[in-house]
Amino acid sequence: MNKIYVIGAGVEGHEGFSRRSLELISQASLLCGGERHLRLFPDFAGEKLVIDGNLAHLVERLNARKGPAVVLSSGDPLFFGIGRILLRNFNRDELEFVPNVSSVQYAFAKIKEPWDDAVFVSIQGRGIRGAVDRIVANDKAAVLTDEVNTPAAIAAELIERGRDGYTAWLCENLGGVDERIRNLSLPDLLRVSSSPLNVLILIKEYEGEGDDYMPTLGIPDEEFASIKKHITREEVRVVALAKLKLRHDMCLWDVGAGSGSVSIEADHLLPNGRIFAMERNEQSLAFIKQNLNKFHTRHITLVAGEAPDCFEDLPDPDRVFIGGSGGNLFRILEAVDARLPAEGRIVINAITLETLTAATEFFENAGYQVEVTTINVARTRPLTEYKMFEAYNPVYIIVGEKG
Repeated sequence: MNKIYVIGAGVEGHEGFSRRSLELISQASLLCGGERHLRLFPDFAGEKLVIDGNLAHLVERLNARKGPAVVLSSGDPLFFGIGRILLRNFNRDELEFVPNVSSVQYAFAKIKEPWDDAVFVSIQGRGIRGAVDRIVANDKAAVLTDEVNTPAAIAAELIERGRDGYTAWLCENLGGVDERIRNLSLPDLLRVSSSPLNVLILIKEYEGEGDDYMPTLGIPDEEFASIKKHITREEVRVVALAKLKLRHDMCLWDVGAGSGSVSIEADHLLPNGRIFAMERNEQSLAFIKQNLNKFHTRHITLVAGEAPDCFEDLPDPDRVFIGGSGGNLFRILEAVDARLPAEGRIVINAITLETLTAATEFFENAGYQVEVTTINVARTRPLTEYKMFEAYNPVYIIVGEKG
């Protein structure tokens, strides 16, 4: 048969291959792999092809094969491996995968820690910001690093975010004679160098800096650091979140995030989702960072910039909350409309009739179903001899649902 066998190499070198894997390799006419893997088979009689950065050449050579071919990969070829690329370029019937123990499995076994509740993050070529977003959203993470985004760089980013409550296991050169496994705190991890071949395991021991605050719907306003007028009042916030109709795995854009209060409450409603809090005001950005740390948010990415210009690199939203537009409401709604799927929802908090009029006109002209709710809030003042109500400005909550 003229198949491509994608065989995982374990951490134990030649001895880690199964009998069937060795038979398939011996029968192949073409053996492809990294130099480290090819050195395991010095007596291979057929053609050898070193896999380097030019994967197009690998695909071209495999397409021209005259007999069975073997591609060697580390561990499980379908776990952050070359398997994904091969599946994009060949019919599934042409491929057969023979997995081995991955470096991540081996690392968890060495530190004697269950790994079925861990999240797996490959930072290689993907950048550190999104990777750390995933780490802080979970209690246990295994990270595959690269030469730029090293374990020390990841530790620095976590500490910068106030997420220093992780213990780290730095597992280097697994299966080799120079194998080394170290248990370190994040500050210790900052100061050590690491081998390029490493798996970093992070396990949360405590939440890190900030107060312990149990999530509730309607967090009191005074719990948030904010510019006085740049916060959505708790009663209004609760209604706005209800109007958003969030599901657990949605992507929410919070435009003009102010103090970040809406994003922070939504964080507990979206355990499998993502939230992008956008703000242009430098003072508000500082307050948002402070609030994100205080409430130990897990799914929020802070985006510093002017809407709608800052939308470009974000994933498409399922829901959008607009708490402030900076005078760019029409441009923001146009940009959101271009990205929002059918049945997506936009919720706008407005305190002026001009904003109410502009938003409803846009929605009606764009074919949205529109609903407007007016919220009038008056509160008694605590610790006063006579209970009198203090009224706040009415807020118009405008909902547009895309048809």
